[in-house]
Amino acid sequence: MPTPFKEALASDKFVVTSEVAPPKGTNLDKFKHHIELLKDKVDAMNVTDHQSSVMRYPSLGGCLMVKELGGEVILQMTCRDRNRLALQGDLLFASSRGIQNVLCLTGDSVLLGDHKEAKSVFDLDSSQLLASIRIMEKGKDLGGNELEGGVSFCAGAIVTPEADPLEPQLIKFEKKIDAGAEFIQTQAVYDLDKFKEFMAYARQFDVKILAGVILLTSAPMARFMNKNIAGVFVPQDLVDELAAAPKGQALAKGIEIAGRMIKQIHEEKMCDGVHIMAIGKEEKVPDIMAAAGLI
Repeated sequence: MPTPFKEALASDKFVVTSEVAPPKGTNLDKFKHHIELLKDKVDAMNVTDHQSSVMRYPSLGGCLMVKELGGEVILQMTCRDRNRLALQGDLLFASSRGIQNVLCLTGDSVLLGDHKEAKSVFDLDSSQLLASIRIMEKGKDLGGNELEGGVSFCAGAIVTPEADPLEPQLIKFEKKIDAGAEFIQTQAVYDLDKFKEFMAYARQFDVKILAGVILLTSAPMARFMNKNIAGVFVPQDLVDELAAAPKGQALAKGIEIAGRMIKQIHEEKMCDGVHIMAIGKEEKVPDIMAAAGLI
């Protein structure tokens, strides 16, 4: 049996989580392979929920597969697609099936995805979803009605430490903690000096922080992220390092960079762990961990 994520967070260990993305369709072979590869290496796997507003196999279904294969799982829930009735119903279902961890997300705009005609819901935001979980844990639904059997979750949220300006993110960060966040998985951080400044502020709160690390696969990818992803900034020296990699070696250089960053975060005890996002290349997560000296 895997160690419950809540127990891993409460320990003194350096916690490592990673993402596994469900497929666009019902062929789960690759998804299953990634779960099998990672279940004994990371402390928990996030199953993404229509990431970047692209329709995929559901997060709940993916979480059940992780459980069936013996892994520890974090259910991602976005408020973009469901109103409070559906969110609460999914939480009841997840709890009844032994899913104990939830990452609460407001969700990306549908304009970023592959169904631009879809209607966004946003009945709740991530802070309100966190608060809803805490209400449900007390045996009530959001209408004030009694539940026949409650829920219990280790619930978390995200923050963007490199946002510019940072102040609105800090307001949201405090709001999420007030709503009951037990852990924070950050958006990608590449400027570790800026991250240290954020952590100096964050350490006043009783919450576990996992630094987000996105695997960079090429210089064009890094430039694209700088141009299109709010709150993510890849420093020019890292872009140049990727660009200078020999032909066919950019991915290996990206793995080296991610491993180097994680090793520094770990050795300098900047935060409580890392959340590795190897988007579309989940099979490279063990290589990143090896480069970081974690396995």
